[in-house]
Amino acid sequence: MRGANVTMPCKNAVIPYLDKLTLAAEAIQAVNTIVNENGTLVGYNTDGCGYTQNLRRGGVEVKGKKIVLLGGGGAASAIAGQAALEGAAEIAVFNRRDEFWPRVEQTLQTIAQAAPECSLSLHDLDDGRDLYKAIRRCDILSNATRVGMAPEVERSVITDQSCFRPELVVTDVVYAPPETRLLRDARAAGCKTCDGLGM
Repeated sequence: MRGANVTMPCKNAVIPYLDKLTLAAEAIQAVNTIVNENGTLVGYNTDGCGYTQNLRRGGVEVKGKKIVLLGGGGAASAIAGQAALEGAAEIAVFNRRDEFWPRVEQTLQTIAQAAPECSLSLHDLDDGRDLYKAIRRCDILSNATRVGMAPEVERSVITDQSCFRPELVVTDVVYAPPETRLLRDARAAGCKTCDGLGM
């Protein structure tokens, strides 16, 4: 098969052909798994539950937690949707104010409707002061951008490591390399870390 469009998943385009969506798939309007349940086609999104299960294996629950989420793409949407549905108290999403900003706003509004108890907010990733202030008061910091992915393994979204502290949990969706620069820096500061392999 040739061409990137042939092999890329159609996580949004498949939805009209399904009979039912799970809460998480409905919240983020993206499906990566379809199950035929006695003739009913049910769309699931397993990315978010992979993320929360990976945290759980490390002894971390998202319920009641304040989360700072870096990025607003598909992985970030899945994380935000699942964490909100599992009872996260606050999710602050930091994304660049680019052409995708309105789409991220819409996704967060949809998640908020599905999980009204969770406080969701969208911030500019380029506003370092706002970002580091949010990190210093959160419980979980999650990188859902491509920064740190091979071959640029020495890059990290977080350049000021003073925001790291032992009680902070730091996660990354990047799995190549298994330990990104972000996770190395966080671990050196005493943070609990989770890599992207579990997601």
